[in-house]
Amino acid sequence: MAKEKERIKKHVNIVNRRASFEYAFLEKYTAGVMLRGTEIKSIREGKVNMQDGYCVFQNGELYLHNMHISTYTEGTHYNHEPMRVRKLLLNKKELRKLENKAQEQGVTIIPIRVFISDRGFAKVEIALARGKKLYDKREDIKARDVKREMDRSGY
Repeated sequence: MAKEKERIKKHVNIVNRRASFEYAFLEKYTAGVMLRGTEIKSIREGKVNMQDGYCVFQNGELYLHNMHISTYTEGTHYNHEPMRVRKLLLNKKELRKLENKAQEQGVTIIPIRVFISDRGFAKVEIALARGKKLYDKREDIKARDVKREMDRSGY
């Protein structure tokens, strides 16, 4: 029993670090995810890759594509498919607002973070994002370097 608790992380917080470098976030939302039994177990172990993930509207509902949740090691033949399309759960007002804004040119919806809520449910933080240009990325790198130098010198 103790081994099992060590294996499962208490605070699951999986962040898509590449997203903040590639995109400028306009708005953020927290959405629930419809999962299968072995998927939540893999998420609790921290085996999620959402680097290429994106969200698409189909029939007025929001779906998450290209989020890889590794198969559960102790799963049987009922194990899930890793790259399955998953439905995101938001209320209708948020869905309508997101759908209208996502139709603008150059705007997309991407997953930023996967975490487990206080009640034990898996949640995905998604962002309405606009792709950064090369000069925006250079400015971010420059600002990060300046901040690092300031921290080192003690200011």
